[in-house]
Formats: sequence, C-alpha cells, structure tokens
Amino acid sequence: MAEGDNRSTNLLAAETASLEEQLLGWGEVMLMADKVLRWERAWFPPAIMGAVSLVFLTIYYLDPSVLSGVSCFVMFLCLADYLVPILAPRIFGSNKWTTEQQQRFHEICSNVVKTRRRAVGWWERLFTLKEEKPKMYFVTMIIALAAVAWVGQQVHNLFLTYLIVTFALLLPGLNQHGIISKYIGMAKREINKLLKQKEKKTE
Repeated sequence: MAEGDNRSTNLLAAETASLEEQLLGWGEVMLMADKVLRWERAWFPPAIMGAVSLVFLTIYYLDPSVLSGVSCFVMFLCLADYLVPILAPRIFGSNKWTTEQQQRFHEICSNVVKTRRRAVGWWERLFTLKEEKPKMYFVTMIIALAAVAWVGQQVHNLFLTYLIVTFALLLPGLNQHGIISKYIGMAKREINKLLKQKEKKTE
C-alpha cells in the first residue's frame, strides 16, 4: 500500500514538474489570473462578471456563425500562445520572482494535474460502470442527456454558455472564501430538519 502511495506521489511530482516546464512562459500571467480568480481584492468579482458580460455582449452583437466563432477563438489561442511567453517577461519581469511566487506557481500546476487526474478518473469510472452495470449506465446516461437537452431547449444557448462560464470563473473565489461550503452546510441543516420533522410525524 505504501509502495503504491509513493509511486503515485512520485508520478504526481513528475507530472507537475513537466507541466511547470511547459507553462513557464505563462507563469506571470497564471499568477495574476490566480489572484483575480481567488478574489484577492474586493473589486475582482464584479470585474470578472463585467469582462465576461462584455465578451458575450460582443458575441451577441456580432452574431457570428459557429465556424467563424470557433475559428476566431482558435486564432486568439494561437496568438496568445505565441505572444504571451514573449511579452510577459517584459511586462512582469520574471527575473524578479520571489520564493512565494515560485511556490504558488508550483501549487497551481499541481492543482491542474490533480484536476486532470480527477477528470480522467471519472471518465474511467463511467466506462467501468458501462462494463459492469450496462443497464444502470444506459438509464443514467439517457436521463442525464435528456435533462441537458431539455435545459438547452428552454434556455438560449448563448445565455446558458454565459452562465456556465461566469460560474466557472467565480467558482475558485467562491471556494476560497468558503461561500459554497457555507450554503451547502445550510442546505444540509435544512434537509436534516425536514427529515426530523417527517420522522416525528410518522411516529
């Protein structure tokens, strides 16, 4: 068991080191984005929502086709991938990194690797469920996809995408400030109260 844990830890460290090397040119931008997403200043949340709203309002106004939208998005990614490693050191000064910044960059890369591992793990569990319990897999997938299709039919796709992107960008800050855990705790307490009241009525 201990040998397996050590192997997993070593593999995680190797993947993290590899990712750090690949994203080294993006280090300054990632640290700045991390500060914004974790709401280190009070005006960061409205700034995030304002920026996302501006982007989606522009898309709504231009109303590009799917092919044009995808092409422009990929073109933007290519430009960013080329220009950011060149411009970031000149703007932020990577030679002035502190030990704290280096440690935070390592933590960000480690979290990315862990998130990627969780996603792969969930994907593998899905296929395991398909092999071991095909009927449950079939019913679960049909219900989930039907629910998603119904939501997509009821809500405009651009507005739905806007809500998803906004929530995804606000999620790190919500976790950092304990807002999600607070409301989950409140929901659990309310559910427990309802269950206790139901038990008293049955008695």
